[in-house]
Amino acid sequence: MHDFWPSCNYRLLRVDADGRLAVSDEFLKSYLLRPELAPIPESCAAELELHERLLANPRRSVAGREVDAVADSDARENYRIWLRFRDRLLAAPSVEAAYVGLFEGDGVDVPPLFVHQLTQVLLRHLLGGEADPVHARAAEMLFRTQKISILEDGAVMAADERSVELYATTGGFGSLGELLVQNRTPSRTIELDVMSQDNAAGYWNRDERYDLAISLNRGQPALAALCRVLEKWIAHFLLVDVTIEPKREIDDARWVWHVGLDSEASSLLNDLYNRVEIADDRMERLLCLFELRFADPTVTHEAIGGRPVYLAMAIDAERRLRLKPQNLLLNLPLARRQ
Repeated sequence: MHDFWPSCNYRLLRVDADGRLAVSDEFLKSYLLRPELAPIPESCAAELELHERLLANPRRSVAGREVDAVADSDARENYRIWLRFRDRLLAAPSVEAAYVGLFEGDGVDVPPLFVHQLTQVLLRHLLGGEADPVHARAAEMLFRTQKISILEDGAVMAADERSVELYATTGGFGSLGELLVQNRTPSRTIELDVMSQDNAAGYWNRDERYDLAISLNRGQPALAALCRVLEKWIAHFLLVDVTIEPKREIDDARWVWHVGLDSEASSLLNDLYNRVEIADDRMERLLCLFELRFADPTVTHEAIGGRPVYLAMAIDAERRLRLKPQNLLLNLPLARRQ
């Protein structure tokens, strides 16, 4: 059993009889201990009192005047944001339902940080304690931005953007590296390790360092792992079985449905579907196409008629990949969602 990603606080949640996650007081309290909400020496009496009361009962109703009494404007806004998020969690029957609810209606009204944290918690749940390390690394792509490099030999490499920035700034030496950079002192080059069959088991000792790069080329384990993770994601939320496989191109005269796994891919697929001419430099941003098929075609709209759904992921102009797994929950052509 692997207790990976411990800082997401998955272990503070409860699992109900249906296999859904239920919010606990301890999970809510964990947010109150984060730097955004934890008191500091300069905190006023009203802020200290509010924090203490919420720690004693994180589900308690909070009057607007209690937040208004907090002297620091940043602290006031942080409490308002967190309380709105907390109320969404408490109003929903499960964390899964709260997560989907974030994207319905007038749009997301909580910071991306909260969305990514819930995505990680949910992935931790569906991967389970017996997760394959390559699957766990591939799952990181759903809640952490990836920086994409295309090497001269055609290898497409994905690395965690924050880790890339850290090494670019410090050379891997932390504050010492920052000092060297400020003084323009050259430091030795440190490259992120590339995940392979030989070092995959070592992921469990560095699961929260986010410093393993992966290859996204067809036929590589990471791309296949991403497909399996997306299949589990859909099965857990929508209770339908699908198969997802990488595809070289969409050569389908009866193309009826597609879903972009990120904003860039959504735009590209829409233009391809509508036969809009796409500039070469924009087309080069398309990383991968996928074909999704439903095990039971009757769960889809009648108009789909058992046809595949095409998926894609693409990078932005700065070679960042920002996947949005919620797109698969909201945009698949399921009959019962109509």
